[in-house]
Amino acid sequence: MKLFKKRKKKPTVSIKKDKEKKETKPKDFLKIIVAGEGGVGKTTFLHRYVEEKFIPDTKLTVGVQFFLKEIIIDGMGYKLQLWDLGGEIQFRSILQYYLNGAYGALLMFDLTRMTTLNRIEEWVKMIRDEDPNLPILLLGTKLDLGEKISVDDIYPLELRERYNLDDYLKVSSKTGIKINEPFDILTRRIFKQERFLKTKVEGLSLTGN
Repeated sequence: MKLFKKRKKKPTVSIKKDKEKKETKPKDFLKIIVAGEGGVGKTTFLHRYVEEKFIPDTKLTVGVQFFLKEIIIDGMGYKLQLWDLGGEIQFRSILQYYLNGAYGALLMFDLTRMTTLNRIEEWVKMIRDEDPNLPILLLGTKLDLGEKISVDDIYPLELRERYNLDDYLKVSSKTGIKINEPFDILTRRIFKQERFLKTKVEGLSLTGN
């Protein structure tokens, strides 16, 4: 007499979809430069923005690092290509190549070190070499250090005016203060640029490559 084993029923998996929340796939790439002197916190800032975590001890950026972040603005999906440029002087000769095709930039300095503002003019000229109207936001980092802050707002505000920068903000990668705001402001400025609008109409790649 043969015995037949009773087959076990496979568990039913119920997949619920949120009808109200539609998935928005990134449609376009936006290349954004993140620049400034070595040690101002560019890489730490990007880790905080992209991965939502604070990494206090990051290695020196040798040349360039690359980050990706998907965002949705006004119902449209975009993928940000964030190019973290090494701030040390020995890397300056190779950086110009990586600036090609950028649509905007974040120029950073350390609120606790006045000397990190010394080469702002050099950075602005380098970033705007291809496009003199490229949107640039000036960011003061390490806002959480409080009593150690030595840069008065009057100096970066003067630089903003002198070099026609689009805005000036103070951020903290440690606490997360205003981490998202610079990207919201910058992308909206990019959308108003004639070069961006022309690229959209012509259907070209927004990376400029």
